[in-house]
Amino acid sequence: MTLTRRSFMAAGAAATGLLATPAILRAQGKLALRMGHPHPETDSWQDTALWMSETLAEKSGGEITLQVFPNGLIGNDPTMINAVRGGSLDIMVTGNPFFTGLAPELNVLDLPYLFHDRDHIARVLDGDIGDRLRRNFDGTGLFALSLWETGWRHVTNSRRPVETPDDIKGLKIRTTPNPAHIEAFKLLGAVPTPMAFTELFTALEMGAVDGQENPTTLILNSRFYEAQKYLSLTQHAFTAAPLVTNADKLAAMGEDQRNLLIETAREGAKRQRAMNVEREGSSLAKLKAEGMQVVDTPDRDAFRAIVAESVQATFAKEFGADLISQISSAAA
Repeated sequence: MTLTRRSFMAAGAAATGLLATPAILRAQGKLALRMGHPHPETDSWQDTALWMSETLAEKSGGEITLQVFPNGLIGNDPTMINAVRGGSLDIMVTGNPFFTGLAPELNVLDLPYLFHDRDHIARVLDGDIGDRLRRNFDGTGLFALSLWETGWRHVTNSRRPVETPDDIKGLKIRTTPNPAHIEAFKLLGAVPTPMAFTELFTALEMGAVDGQENPTTLILNSRFYEAQKYLSLTQHAFTAAPLVTNADKLAAMGEDQRNLLIETAREGAKRQRAMNVEREGSSLAKLKAEGMQVVDTPDRDAFRAIVAESVQATFAKEFGADLISQISSAAA
């Protein structure tokens, strides 16, 4: 049985004013869920997942449990996505780029220099555009419960400060598998090298890649500063992170269980994004204290001039320009 988008909207509306009592949930039977993610235990993903676990248990009177496996314990990003699709894992979250092979239109969220600020991001992720993008999961075996975030992406490397596009030429940079990320770094003259996040620290430590690009919170929590000397605040892209579950399992849940899970996932997304905002400044200060040399004001206009229009044109050629236009219009 597949949960349709219409039934999701109905469930979401019911979840907003959830009236189910633990007694009602108990009548539906116990529900034991397992969730995995690739980020370290110090990251906001883990903190939010644990909050979800506590909230589900409390509101269900102990009838819904959520066991959380951080740090890629269950496998790397593609492995966990396939595990949820196959039903051996119930819930997982990872960066949007790892889903674009299944739902290519999601690639729009990773176009370089598309978002202006966090208000712009919230209007897109939590509004009609976000609903449209979540519909891309229909037919994949996955259901997007909500959209978390990884955050603003910045470049680190072990070789030299990056102040202008010329400084990045020739650097072997680990990227996500997202076509927009790969194309952008090729345009900049770097050598993009896609790999799973769980493999990244070792690749940096061994010199298999010169650098990578991730938010400051994740650079700190993953201790990339131990293998990277230079950080440049390029803010070249923003990465959302779909929290997904197995669509058939969600549809098979009791209505009150399903509503509670959706309600908790949506509230968790808001908490996780707010948590990242609070931690961005402190994480940067800690990276500086750890000895990273930080370029606070790289020439973002120069980076934007090389990658933004060209990468957007590639996306528009395949999917049309209307979605990009809608996202740009939401910046007002």
